Amino acid sequence: MEYFLHILVITGIYIILTLSLNLVVGYTGLAVLGHAAFSCMGAYVSSLLALNYGISPWIGLFVGACVAALLGVVIGFPSLRLKGDYLALATFGAGVIVYSVAKNWVAVTRGPMGLPGIPGFSIFGVQLSGVWEYLILVAAFVFITYFVIRRIVKSPFGRILRGIREDEVAALAMGKNINKYKIIVFVVGAFFAGIAGSLYAHYITFIDPSSFTVMESITILLMVVFGGMGSLAGSFVGAAVLVIFPELLRFLGMPSSVAAPLRQMIYGLLLIVLMLKRPQGILGTYRWK
Repeated sequence: MEYFLHILVITGIYIILTLSLNLVVGYTGLAVLGHAAFSCMGAYVSSLLALNYGISPWIGLFVGACVAALLGVVIGFPSLRLKGDYLALATFGAGVIVYSVAKNWVAVTRGPMGLPGIPGFSIFGVQLSGVWEYLILVAAFVFITYFVIRRIVKSPFGRILRGIREDEVAALAMGKNINKYKIIVFVVGAFFAGIAGSLYAHYITFIDPSSFTVMESITILLMVVFGGMGSLAGSFVGAAVLVIFPELLRFLGMPSSVAAPLRQMIYGLLLIVLMLKRPQGILGTYRWK
């Protein structure tokens, strides 16, 4: 039972990541390939504050999310001039840089050795230790993320984002400052990705750079594309299917050396079939540009 609850916790964390990326990729149409960099920033900042300075994980979560949002501003600026493949390459490079810093700045991040013993969350002095307690906590943050992003996409602000996706020139002709909207979208997406990274760090109690590789960014993007770009419900479906389905391989008795590559092969096969049969995803509105 605990294993099943653990999978649900991880699924909830990926739902937050998928929702935040869907706002950037699905609704605004910005090609981003480095979303794991934001969750990496949130995870490491929150963990280091708790380990080195004894700061509450709750405060660390907020600070880590804010630092991730600041990184979103830094990465968002290239989107003012870059489009399509060039923007994808720029964000890909940013993801590689953040991963390399986490791996090689050994004096701070301990590099490949990772950060063990990360303290968990506590409520009114009571330490959260059970998996079901973290499931409730993550579910609460999933609801908050969904509520905020839904309010954004259903508002006039969200209609402008869709306008930017469909035709930037038309949005400019209507007097909209599309650069400002792009930066705001990057900040919001990065903020919630930072929250997801912090939740992961304090739940697992150990992080290392291998959890935030470029392949992780591609996996999150695949969840968005699979579930459907421009669909919040699709973010739930994409994250749930691509987290839970590969776990079924464990029950086949395959060694990890075989199961891990097989999972990546399944991801690739699903993406190929989806692009051929339903480019907009299961519940999506838009196609990948």
